[in-house]
Amino acid sequence: MAEIILKVQNLVKTYGDRNVVDGISFEVQKGEVFGILGPNGAGKTTTLEMIETLRPIDGGTATIAGINVAEKPYEIRSIIGVQPQSPGFQDKTKLTELITLFAAAYGEKVDPKKFLDDVNLGDKADSYVENLSGGQKQRFSIVAALVHSPKVFFLDEPTTGLDPQARRNLWKLIEEVRDRGISVILTTHYMDEAEVLCDRIAIMDNGKIIALDTPKKLIKDLLARGFSKDQHVEQANLEDVFIDMTGKGLHA
Repeated sequence: MAEIILKVQNLVKTYGDRNVVDGISFEVQKGEVFGILGPNGAGKTTTLEMIETLRPIDGGTATIAGINVAEKPYEIRSIIGVQPQSPGFQDKTKLTELITLFAAAYGEKVDPKKFLDDVNLGDKADSYVENLSGGQKQRFSIVAALVHSPKVFFLDEPTTGLDPQARRNLWKLIEEVRDRGISVILTTHYMDEAEVLCDRIAIMDNGKIIALDTPKKLIKDLLARGFSKDQHVEQANLEDVFIDMTGKGLHA
């Protein structure tokens, strides 16, 4: 039986007289990629921020590796990694120095060059974050969040604003993080991204989870309800042309 690393029960966040997160419950297994999808304002980011100890929990509970998030926030912060929508880093500081700084904050001592090599940024070791491309910045923000070997890794819309090549490279990196046994929880507005990466998906709307299952099962259930659309299958699309013409290397 799979190990449950995150357990959320009846989680609530209230602003004024409105529950922006309205009593949601779900579990995430060890080594699973779990996606939270929904339109803007559905409560996705607020949900993550409560579990990450960035916002107070107004109702219900969340536990990570058996530790209560609300009761022991500092213990939680030591076992999670967070890659926010818009990560910020100190200017005029080399990538190796930043990795060393982040590791020291957790009481860890690491080889920064090896961490950078793992995300194909070894040749940028002496560069500054402000000189990286969008895709490179996202890869660096991921490796910076993994210096302490967290049990759970949170990503909030990680590929927003990236070109197709950089998106696919980041997908590969997320899969490699999962393969290390780290549970990954992500939000995204890209349905193809969720379908490729996620083992299971929770769909949120108006603060509630309205569906939760594997991508294949959700699609199968939709078809079973009689859904159909015009069929027009192409052998390739414009994104395939872009990737083929610009190459598959990690230069973005």
